[in-house]
This record gives sequence, C-alpha cells and structure tokens, in this order.
Amino acid sequence: MVAGTASAVAGGVSARQTKKFNEGQQQAAAAQQSAYDQGLADSQAAAAAAAAAAAPPAPVAAAPDLMAQLTQLGQLHDQGVLTDAEFAAQKAKLLG
Repeated sequence: MVAGTASAVAGGVSARQTKKFNEGQQQAAAAQQSAYDQGLADSQAAAAAAAAAAAPPAPVAAAPDLMAQLTQLGQLHDQGVLTDAEFAAQKAKLLG
C-alpha cells in the first residue's frame, strides 16, 4: 500500500516536472523565434531605408535594438529558459 502511494506520488511529480520542462522549452523556442523575427523585420526595414536614402543609416539607430535583444537574452537566461551555453551563443551572434 505504501509503495503504491509512493509510486503514484513520484509519477505525479515526474509528470509535473516534465510538463514544466516542456513549457520552458516552448517558451525558449518562442522567444528565440520572436528575436529572430524582430531581427528579420529590422533588417528589412533597414534595407528599405537604405534604398530610399543616399546616406547609410546611423549606427545610433541600431544600438537600442541591440540593447533590447541583449536585455531579452539576459532575462531568458536569468529565468532559466536559456542555459549558459545557449546564452553565450546567442550573445555572440548578436555582437557579431
């Protein structure tokens, strides 16, 4: 009787942990996709602006976006959504 109860409790805990892990993975994937989509949209907007204007876009305009993306990565890392390795890889991509 006790062993059956312990197995049921352990199974419930395992199921909750698996669900939480899967939700975290989904959030990480969504966040990465969002960051990618934002970068793509920014690239397209920058290309359109460069084609319309003779002068290249000012570097100051890109700095806030880069800071926002770095801040978002830091938050995902702090929340445990990104591992240290994932955080470092994404940061390196952003910084070139």
